[in-house]
Amino acid sequence: MNLDDSHHEIVFRSHHRGACMELRLVLESAEITNQVSHQAGEWFLIVAESDATAAFAELAAYRKDNPLKQPIRTERVRVYGGAIAGAFIYAALLIAFGRVTLPESSQETWNAIGRMNSGQVMDGQVWRIVTALTLHADAEHLMSNVAFGSVFGLMAGRILGGGVGWLTILLAGAIGNGLNALMREPDHSSIGASTAVFAAIGVMVAHALHPRFATADRLLKRWSPLIGGVLLLAMIGVGGERTDVGAHVTGFVGGVMLGWLAARLPHHWLTNNRVQVLAGVAAIAIVAVAWAIAIGTV
Repeated sequence: MNLDDSHHEIVFRSHHRGACMELRLVLESAEITNQVSHQAGEWFLIVAESDATAAFAELAAYRKDNPLKQPIRTERVRVYGGAIAGAFIYAALLIAFGRVTLPESSQETWNAIGRMNSGQVMDGQVWRIVTALTLHADAEHLMSNVAFGSVFGLMAGRILGGGVGWLTILLAGAIGNGLNALMREPDHSSIGASTAVFAAIGVMVAHALHPRFATADRLLKRWSPLIGGVLLLAMIGVGGERTDVGAHVTGFVGGVMLGWLAARLPHHWLTNNRVQVLAGVAAIAIVAVAWAIAIGTV
């Protein structure tokens, strides 16, 4: 039983191990199989999905007579499947694009028809906000985005599901490129999946800010995910001669925007394998159609 399994429920979470262990004893006394997990500074009490209703009832009855000393979060936090598969497909596709577009003999041709150029995007060549996400300057640039994108995409996939998560990241990255084109001079160009990488961070920040719990958190703690996201953006999104800081910032903003919407999707959509698969296929199709249009203009 673990946090990545969509067939299990998190019935309690707290920053305090003692509170989690106390409620674990309650479930064990009711003969409800459970597991305690510690991740990202929090303690989680997990049960099988089939036992979730009974577990919530037992915990509610216990807390009515034995209130815990620390503020708690009692609403369900769900982790969806497909995150690993989504990250693997992302890495495989990006590397495949690199093998085709990075050779010196053809790199300039691919960049000419697919890079994000502000003037061309504003003139109607909107497919470039998608195709640019698949192009890279060199192998180092490519592998950096494969590594960071796989990690952050995996994390976003856990909270939205592999298909929906990557569709959200792709669309947010495209929005980021569009915003960057809107704000920059007509001759500005950029390539790279890093806009989508920072979009993934924005998606996670928006999900963390979604008020799923009735807590008494102080204002600073309430907004800590956004603060953390901005600090992460500042640490890894700024620097380097070829870094397009504007694309990183707009990608992050696009991620927050679409992440805010995605965090409100119904649970039954995100647990539906068909929805997740269709969303994943849609993400791949968007990239394929964008490149088909780009190549067709040559």
